[in-house]
Amino acid sequence: MSNRFTHLGDDLIHQGFIVAFYSSRYRTPDGDEIRRDVVRHPGAVSAVAIEDGGVWLVKQYRAPIDRYLWEIPAGKLDVVGEPLERTLVRELEEEIGRHPGSIEKLITLHHSPGFCDELQTVFLCTDLTEVPTNHDGPEEAHMTVERFAVADAVRMATDGTITDAKSIIGLLAAARKLGI
Repeated sequence: MSNRFTHLGDDLIHQGFIVAFYSSRYRTPDGDEIRRDVVRHPGAVSAVAIEDGGVWLVKQYRAPIDRYLWEIPAGKLDVVGEPLERTLVRELEEEIGRHPGSIEKLITLHHSPGFCDELQTVFLCTDLTEVPTNHDGPEEAHMTVERFAVADAVRMATDGTITDAKSIIGLLAAARKLGI
């Protein structure tokens, strides 16, 4: 008997605009076959973008929870083969109108591995220069972009003001890296 779970296959339930929904089959270490609902996601990048002692956050409408959330800038990997850093630069320019002169990987995380395979890579971006914004989609067109003192953003990440996982993790990782 193996001590591993074995992935046996996936049955596509629905292919959406961003994600695909599957009923996936696995063999347990005991030899039983089980099914799990699995969401496949292309992955994403996000940025803790620091400028003049502040960090850029966006307040964006999120349809699944029907409210606006404060988040670090981010975007999905929707261009096949595009390097993570290029996606990151594109998203920063689109969302906050900034181009990073320095990009450093902070952390990689899974948001909700109980049902979704999304892998997010968070970068620390500094040496920012202003460029024109190019909001993509209705949520970005109606979002708020604001710079906060890093310590205030970290407080927001720990007092429940920010509830977005990538933002909390990214801000705390950046604070540790920066010694804040």
